[in-house]
Amino acid sequence: MWYVIWKRITREIVLRAAFMLPPERRKALERRMRGKEEFRKLRLADCVVVSFGKSGRTWLRVLISRFYQIRYGLRPSVMIGFDNLHRRNPAIPRIFFTHDNYLRDYTGHREDKRDFYDRRTVLLARDPRDVAVSQYFQWKFRMRPAKKILNDYPTEEVDIFTFVMSPAGLPRVIDFLNGWAREMPRIREFLLLRYEDLKADTAAELARLLEFMGEKPTAEELADCVSFASVENMRKLEEKQVFWLAGSRLRPKDRSNPNSYKVRRAKVGGWRDYFDDAQVAAIDAYVAEHLDPVFGYRTAGNPVAAGAAAAP
Repeated sequence: MWYVIWKRITREIVLRAAFMLPPERRKALERRMRGKEEFRKLRLADCVVVSFGKSGRTWLRVLISRFYQIRYGLRPSVMIGFDNLHRRNPAIPRIFFTHDNYLRDYTGHREDKRDFYDRRTVLLARDPRDVAVSQYFQWKFRMRPAKKILNDYPTEEVDIFTFVMSPAGLPRVIDFLNGWAREMPRIREFLLLRYEDLKADTAAELARLLEFMGEKPTAEELADCVSFASVENMRKLEEKQVFWLAGSRLRPKDRSNPNSYKVRRAKVGGWRDYFDDAQVAAIDAYVAEHLDPVFGYRTAGNPVAAGAAAAP
């Protein structure tokens, strides 16, 4: 805890001292500092969970947290961050959750994933169309202005279709997934976990993940995790700010606006509800042309199983 506080204070001091630098140099400095901290955690982690933003990471964190709450008698309000639960009980692994956004600014490894080659790595993937739409609402209702600048998001209002088709939307999500698709075979211990599969059979996919992490969950533990992390219960937890120690991760920006909640709809294929037929066709065509087929998202309609998609 003290390290986290000291890290934030140090970063704030450095950034204030760099106030007179040109905006691009100041942004590069902050990204490098964040990347340095990510590198520290990466090297210490027992397991790494990588995902693009709005791919279901918070839900997954609640599922994993609940497992360790049950297994080791922890309070329901404790959500796993990095090593916070490991400090309470060394049997709990240090899990590094990352969007793989800043690390390359520190290591300089922009063309590959060599920083992860020797790490036990989970990639949480989600249909990039659903991700891009969720990113739009994150950008519109939850994202701080400074974060928009830091990560090259639009700083002026645009409609949802313009956002999704802009470099900050669908193209960025697909570039992220394709980069990982190319590098999967080089990572010593790797697990692809898809949001859609996790939704379809949460207990089985959670068991697969926990077993990859070296755990042996019971059927009773898995059932409790699934119930605790249901969309309905997570919305209640967010409204009550149960996970207050996790900062703003699971806290609504505006209680009267459902689109400002972290847990919004959690609907597979819900992206289609926001576009007309011509826009849906344009989005589908972009995905079909650019996305690696290994993920099973290139076909219109429901995504197929990742293994089937990768089969010759």
